[in-house]
Amino acid sequence: MRTSSRNSRTDRHRYRRTAVATGAATVAAALLATAFTTGSAEAANTADASAAHLGLGAKEKLIARDVVKDPDGAVHTRYERTYAGLPVLGGDLVVHQAGDGKVEDVTKATDAAITVPTTAPKQSADTARKAALAAARTMKGLKAGAAPTVNTAPRKVIWAAEGKPVLAFETVLGGFQDDGTPSKLHVVTDAATGKKLYEYQAVETGTGTGQYSGKVPVGSVKSGKSYLMKDNARGGHQTFNLQGNESGKGKTFLDADDVWGNGKPTIQQTAAVDAQYGAAATWDFYKKVLGRNGIKNNGKAAYSRVHFGKSYVNAFWDDDCFCMTYGDGEGDKKPLTSLDVAGHEMSHGVTSATANLEYSGESGGLNEATSDVFGTAVEFYAKNPKEPGDYLIGKQIDINGDGTPLRYMDKPSKDGLSPDYWSAGLGDLDVHYSSGVANHFFFLLAEGSGPRTIDGVKYDSPTQDGKKVTGIGRDKAVKIWYKALTTYMTSTTDYKAARVATLKAAGALYGQKSAEYKAVGAAWTGVNVK
Repeated sequence: MRTSSRNSRTDRHRYRRTAVATGAATVAAALLATAFTTGSAEAANTADASAAHLGLGAKEKLIARDVVKDPDGAVHTRYERTYAGLPVLGGDLVVHQAGDGKVEDVTKATDAAITVPTTAPKQSADTARKAALAAARTMKGLKAGAAPTVNTAPRKVIWAAEGKPVLAFETVLGGFQDDGTPSKLHVVTDAATGKKLYEYQAVETGTGTGQYSGKVPVGSVKSGKSYLMKDNARGGHQTFNLQGNESGKGKTFLDADDVWGNGKPTIQQTAAVDAQYGAAATWDFYKKVLGRNGIKNNGKAAYSRVHFGKSYVNAFWDDDCFCMTYGDGEGDKKPLTSLDVAGHEMSHGVTSATANLEYSGESGGLNEATSDVFGTAVEFYAKNPKEPGDYLIGKQIDINGDGTPLRYMDKPSKDGLSPDYWSAGLGDLDVHYSSGVANHFFFLLAEGSGPRTIDGVKYDSPTQDGKKVTGIGRDKAVKIWYKALTTYMTSTTDYKAARVATLKAAGALYGQKSAEYKAVGAAWTGVNVK
């Protein structure tokens, strides 16, 4: 979640195309999907056997990590890839099978053949470490005067997300970003030359009475003579109190009478109420609207941490702890625990568990927009009069101090930094601004172009070519984006590929001759993605 157009930064993520598998691949892929979804120990062996049939080399292996089943029986199995035992960054793919098991399509993050002359590096791991540290010192967005540290020793990988695959090292550096957000900077360097190939930031920034949510139900359980803030109805989600610390899990929240918070930041329970409520609303939205049982679709909850640092003006998602973390805002008086922020941060976890969109370039903008889309959807879904749904991102937390939101989905350029339309060089922008094009697309698809008032809020959404776009409704637009994310996007999906993915999703859900399919194309054309 980017908290300010002036002085803040956050968030996280990682690393397109299509080929058709035939013949023996049909049987192998079908067996693989069955083995994976039933938890069979044969899944890994079946994946290895199927790799060759999918046109992969003898040294390549597949690791199944997600399966999506459609109501018509179609199965979409997502895989990571290894080469000679090394992780292939940018090598992920999705196998699409019809209900009868026939492989109809394969969506790949790269079409390049994964092969390198040798897996013996010319540069040492220590050279990679030094190169990563040198790169970090020149990177914008890291805290001045705070030297980064090496979190993990450099690991050998195959870098395939851009251009010809090469042997590389990936080094993870710790430290802090310039707004106080923890930093987990991944730096990829060429194992032959030592040249930096890529870098990305892996920490993504986005009954009780809450400061924003008002009086709401709070998941809790009896614990001795007290009550513990723990929501067993939603995977066991808990909210912990960091008490101003910047590390650790924090302390549990306990209460004598199961009445939490007072609606003001004067007691620490209040922010916890908003965080716990936001997690519950997000869980319910994904389960009841999209049929997803938790972030990883496994019925297990993440956890939340509140009161991070001092006057920390941000919130972030971290895959390593599988948790959301919230600061208390300027002067420790405006916690970043509003409902759309909670939905935004948890949705980063969903993206990580599915398409795993690389948090850099155009895919990074799509990653950030995904969280804005679902955060907004959660807010509308909850129907909380204290936090009514709108297309204004972060309005309640008032980071700008003048009552304006962080981002506008109907006309992103109103924030002064986000573009309304795609153009060459969009991927060079910070992901919180390049996301504007996808946010604009979503508004056009859901609500349409031109002036309108929705629940008392006025919007006016333009199009690049001046042509009218007719919306299909927010519910359908959300389902199309979710289907595209979980089924047709990969780690390297850019805007052009996102158009293809959402058209496929609309076709699968509503048919290629449907009004919904045509609206997707019109909305993308409206933001100059053709």
